[in-house]
Amino acid sequence: MYIPTANRKLICQALFKDGVLVAKKDYNAPRHPEINVPNLEVIKAMQSLTSRGFVKTQFSWQYYYYIITDEGLAYLREYLNLPQDVVPSTFKKVVRAPAPSRFGDRPEREDRGGFRRDNEGYRRRNFDENRKEGAGEGFRPEFRGGFGRG
Repeated sequence: MYIPTANRKLICQALFKDGVLVAKKDYNAPRHPEINVPNLEVIKAMQSLTSRGFVKTQFSWQYYYYIITDEGLAYLREYLNLPQDVVPSTFKKVVRAPAPSRFGDRPEREDRGGFRRDNEGYRRRNFDENRKEGAGEGFRPEFRGGFGRG
């Protein structure tokens, strides 16, 4: 398919800017939502780059997802006359500030006396050694058939 050079450059610039490109599978759409180019030309230009191994294509839910490869990166640098230090935004490393302490100036557990410092016996407050645990002496369960499952 013939794609005007100006449109092909716009498509390649959009691909190089982000490193990825998304196009809806709508061949009759008058324009691509992000680029001022017919959607069919975007799909066909990406199809051409895919066949040459410059772009990887993923299709899902009626959308084409195009991801630039390393070979495609070199090709677009040459095609668009860009220097080596210019990279797509998806290739840039994001520098994040270290996460602040979640507890602020709160001391560690050892400084506060450790775990269960004063509540060791909270479950057995009224413990009687003579008291027998479990069901009482008069408890006699009776199992008859015909009730419940099975």
